[in-house]
Amino acid sequence: MRTSRPTNIILIGMPGAGKSTIGIILAKQSARDFVDTDVLIQVAEKKSLQDILDTEGYLALRQVEERVLLSVNCTNHVIATGGSAVYSPAAMNHLKASGIAVFLHVEMEALLKRITNFDTRGIACSPEQTFAELYQERQTLYKQYGDITIDCANRALEAISTDICDQLRFFRSVSAEKVP
Repeated sequence: MRTSRPTNIILIGMPGAGKSTIGIILAKQSARDFVDTDVLIQVAEKKSLQDILDTEGYLALRQVEERVLLSVNCTNHVIATGGSAVYSPAAMNHLKASGIAVFLHVEMEALLKRITNFDTRGIACSPEQTFAELYQERQTLYKQYGDITIDCANRALEAISTDICDQLRFFRSVSAEKVP
């Protein structure tokens, strides 16, 4: 159970959902700092996500991601996670101890239109796994960890950010009512 009010906003969702782009807008709108954990991974490893995948494999990338996520200790931030962050219960529990997780839901068909660089994007999945299989597998995890789900279908980025702020205010008011 949380002992203090969570101040971070943790964005989770598929590659191409807009976590980084919406995260920057949301940080400005909510007067928070912004951190992109994919960038933290690349800085820590001194190579791109795709380079890690190509040289060490997808499981190694997930291990590096877990290590980096467990090292994130901040307050009043918007944190854009990598799409595979939800594979680590330890990392997700660590992040959620100081924040509220927002699942940016985008239908698979829309993601397929957005992502044009599957081979170089650094998506942590088995080489045998199709994008459709990855999408199905991750939806359960996003729903499990997301405190709030935001439907991003055919919406302007600013409208999504405003919706997140509105939902967070509602979430916090409901959560406050539950505390004795």
